[in-house]
Amino acid sequence: MCISGIGSLEIVSPKAGFSLKRQVQVFIFWCFFGVICGQIRYSIPEELRKGSFVGNIANDLGIDLKRLKLGGARIVTGDNSDYIELNLDKGILVVKERIDREQLCGQISHCSLSFEVIVSNPMQLHSVVIEIVDINDNSPIFTEKEIKVDIIESALSGTRILQESASDPDVGINALQRYTLNPTDHFNIKIQVSPDGSKYVEIFLKVPLDREKEDHLVLTLTAFDGGEPQRSSALKINILVLDANDNVPAFTQAIYKAEVIENSMQGTTITKVSATDADEGSYGHVSYSFTRVAEDVAELFALNEHTGDITVIGTIDYEKNKHYELNVQAKDHGGHMDSTKVIIEVIDVNDNVPVIAITSFSSTISEDSVSGTTVAIVNVKDLDSGKNGKINCYINKNIPFTIKSNFKNYYTLLTDAALDRERDDEYNITFTAVDEGSPPLSSSKTITLKVSDVNDNVPIFDQSTYSANVMENNSPGVSICSVQARDSDWNQNARISYLLVDSNADGTPVSSYISINSESGAIYAVRSFDYETIKQLQIQIKAQDGGSPPLSSNVTVKIFVQDQNDNSPQILYPVQSGVSLVAEMVARSADVGYLVTKVVAVDADSGQNAWLSYKLLKATDRALFEVGSQNGEIRTSRQVSDKDAVKQRLVVVVEDNGQPSRSATVNVNVAVADSFPEVLSEFSDFTHDKDYNDSLTFYLVLSLAVVSFLFIVSVIVLVSVKVYRWRQSRLFYKSNGNLPVIPSAYYPPRYADVGATGTLQHVYNYEVCMTTDSGKSDIKYVRPCSQNLLIVDPSSTETMQRSQKENNLLEDSGPSTEVSFLMFSGFLLFTM
Repeated sequence: MCISGIGSLEIVSPKAGFSLKRQVQVFIFWCFFGVICGQIRYSIPEELRKGSFVGNIANDLGIDLKRLKLGGARIVTGDNSDYIELNLDKGILVVKERIDREQLCGQISHCSLSFEVIVSNPMQLHSVVIEIVDINDNSPIFTEKEIKVDIIESALSGTRILQESASDPDVGINALQRYTLNPTDHFNIKIQVSPDGSKYVEIFLKVPLDREKEDHLVLTLTAFDGGEPQRSSALKINILVLDANDNVPAFTQAIYKAEVIENSMQGTTITKVSATDADEGSYGHVSYSFTRVAEDVAELFALNEHTGDITVIGTIDYEKNKHYELNVQAKDHGGHMDSTKVIIEVIDVNDNVPVIAITSFSSTISEDSVSGTTVAIVNVKDLDSGKNGKINCYINKNIPFTIKSNFKNYYTLLTDAALDRERDDEYNITFTAVDEGSPPLSSSKTITLKVSDVNDNVPIFDQSTYSANVMENNSPGVSICSVQARDSDWNQNARISYLLVDSNADGTPVSSYISINSESGAIYAVRSFDYETIKQLQIQIKAQDGGSPPLSSNVTVKIFVQDQNDNSPQILYPVQSGVSLVAEMVARSADVGYLVTKVVAVDADSGQNAWLSYKLLKATDRALFEVGSQNGEIRTSRQVSDKDAVKQRLVVVVEDNGQPSRSATVNVNVAVADSFPEVLSEFSDFTHDKDYNDSLTFYLVLSLAVVSFLFIVSVIVLVSVKVYRWRQSRLFYKSNGNLPVIPSAYYPPRYADVGATGTLQHVYNYEVCMTTDSGKSDIKYVRPCSQNLLIVDPSSTETMQRSQKENNLLEDSGPSTEVSFLMFSGFLLFTM
């Protein structure tokens, strides 16, 4: 028969200034062999001097000092027993060697030493655990005291320029707590926490930089811990402001995690980092390098600056360091950079490795599988026995899978989250089996699981909006631009068709302007465009995949019609008229630069096709006038003299800036005189100038022909009217006035001036001045003398009488009127 129990006693050493705490839970094994097993815990601060008191183990275990000496009490086990020794004379535990918690446990917050104390006759075994409490004996440390950072001046506000961190071996409140930056005129910081709990700082651009004003900046980044007293360290950052380049490299992951087996051969590839840059050429070429890596770590790993492969170049010892953190920087040739962290876990090795066997495995899984779907069943065996044969199995991290153990040595691989084939179309799942031996032995096996596609992604266009230009007067069927959409799905689900969404442009369907190739996305013009009619056309294009049901998305395409030089300049001023002669007057006392007039012209085109320039094509005296090439102003180029002719004629040409250019000309008459009568006397014969005699002769001959024709036609019409009236009067007399009554419907309608419509609405008076010189004759319009010629009321019985009276009056006055008209026509013919 055996009575058993286990005892636990926790003591915080008061010698280090800590409060005394005792928690006693006694569980002691009593067996017929007489062995007593107990456990006791102490807490001491690190860095105690050699011989410092740890705990009174005799009192805490209730053992007499004599019993300890006679029983030969001693420390028999424990990997860290070299730090603590047992003083049998006093029955206490003291520090044997100075304890550095950071060297002993690294960043592990809970650090302790464990060993066993054995007492013989009778045999007693006691377990002792000593917790090492951290003190603030380390300052935050940057890997470098000073660094240089290049930043382009076109970087926008919010751009991350640097990711930096300091390391502090202390833990808890004594570890790194915060960062400060000085000065903060152009930059600010943001403190981030990595998945492993460490704090790092990201420096962002607060306001844009101007290299021309300040091409070099110096920042001081300070890291503080939270201990008492507080410790800190500073990093000097020299910032060089560069020109150009507008895209920065971007890593595909914020943190990379990898595993490496200790004693791996040199050249073994651990992982690969990858960063992309949207730029082209040298600015898009990314090179990789380590930053802020300790010297001893740099001797273990190498980074290929072109491929991003991290390989082993030294001997990795699991007992020295179980994991490494590498800061990797990707930098293009334009000075932009991004950084990431690579966490490398070291896997311990042993003499006997567990054997992993895949007993059941489905190599393909649908991406819409629910969480908890079984993927594989794994059997793990180890040739070792006992504790060394006890195996724990796990899979690699950061994948949506988990394993569960339902039976001994059997593990089931299950989905642990939703799958997305577009993010990861296959998974390399690594099973790692580790025994509990000392040192532990492990093995791993990787299976490849492919994810099958479902139609769960809509087509995405390469651009949020498209814009294209087409020249007006284009040929129908010309290609304008092309849209391109991508679908992250696969096979039929990713096959895209392009459609034109029905809409109207100024009331006209866009399909009458534009067509699209459903396969390639190329957009064509259906007809020719006219810039003066339509300057911009906005259409919607739909991209639809071939899934079931199909998914689609739309994008806006803006088509801008570009102008061609298809319109000539139009002269607005001076107005060219063939009836009257307009002349600008310049006094003989006018100085150089005197503004005579201004030629005003417009062009219906736009842009450079509407940029007009003016120049003097012909002039009576080229030395007297000049034309502003940009504003069309005609000014005197020299002092006007008395010898200058009164009559000056200028021909100004207006040209646009198109290719080829178009032009228009205008004639400008200028009178150089000090008084208006002088102008009239000189310009009365202006039309007889030698340069224009030919055109004047043509117009005179044409006028003579027209007047002659009108005279002959008038004579024929008058003779015909007289003959007709004479025959009517003869018939009237023969019938003795018994003519049939003409119905009122045959009378002409009422003629009145209503809304400025009708026939022969007004009679005009003219003042005619004739001279022997036809060139000086003039005809002046005066005013309309009456509003209506004739008012006829068909419903009245007086109409016929009134009409007859008027006819009789016309007959009485006919000869004199006809003679007067003939005389007037003949006189006009004579004067011409």
